[in-house]
Amino acid sequence: MSSLPTQPLHLLPRAPSEQGAESQPARHRAVEASHRLATLPREEAPFVDRVSRETVAPEEWPIVAQPTREELWARAETLAYWLSANLRIPVRLSVTDNRSTMVSFRRTSHALQLRLHHMFLDAPEAVVRAVADYAGRGNRMAGVILDDYIRGQQPRIRQERHAAEADLDPQGRCFNLQEMFNQLNRTYFQDTIRARVGWGRLPPRRRRKSIRLGVYDHQTREIRIHPALDRPEVPAFFVEFILFHEMLHQLFPSSNATGRRVHHPRAFREREKAFPLYAAALRWERENLNLLLRG
Repeated sequence: MSSLPTQPLHLLPRAPSEQGAESQPARHRAVEASHRLATLPREEAPFVDRVSRETVAPEEWPIVAQPTREELWARAETLAYWLSANLRIPVRLSVTDNRSTMVSFRRTSHALQLRLHHMFLDAPEAVVRAVADYAGRGNRMAGVILDDYIRGQQPRIRQERHAAEADLDPQGRCFNLQEMFNQLNRTYFQDTIRARVGWGRLPPRRRRKSIRLGVYDHQTREIRIHPALDRPEVPAFFVEFILFHEMLHQLFPSSNATGRRVHHPRAFREREKAFPLYAAALRWERENLNLLLRG
């Protein structure tokens, strides 16, 4: 009943030296991807060639779930001025909607050419300062902050979908997952969960010692429920519990604050107990595990 593990990030490359002439572009790559929001093409990126004294601090930026192109432009311009003021050099900023390269830059003796994914347009001040330190000053340690921020912004990274991935049918032989999802979302989440839901594919017939009954993919915002639950012997409340569990993963992503990944943090577990038939669902799972393993 757990979500797919977070995909690993590639390590940050060695930041180029600040000395000398133009260096090769440095890149920060991440393999996560999800839905597209917006793009400001390179040729339209704001060009800053002076230091502004009327800088808007990042914490004052408006945060809008689906910003317009004009709002993105204003944020990009503010960010470019802020970086220019902080680094005391001209900053040429391009905002991208890439799937892999989140940060890339080229420093010369007189300017910084910087390409950032749009997720950075409303990043907190600590992250913006890390961008300045990493791209503008060659501070490799700032890359740790960028790694953590990018990892937490996976749903904002555009997903390149394939036909097999798009095949997600909520209608089963016994249960309609979309109807269950809508009811749970309305009752327990105030319709705030945004995800596609459907039955997973039936795996090959073989003896199993364990089974993953549900999975939430942070990258694609998709919930897949194991088809072993789509049978008359399985009570509807148990299917609803598994679906409820996976919906919680959108609210409580895995954390690794202590250096060890915690897939179900304490807040997740406490919220899970809000399901009315929580104890009954756990009991039914224990008593019917062999039935589920047989598929």
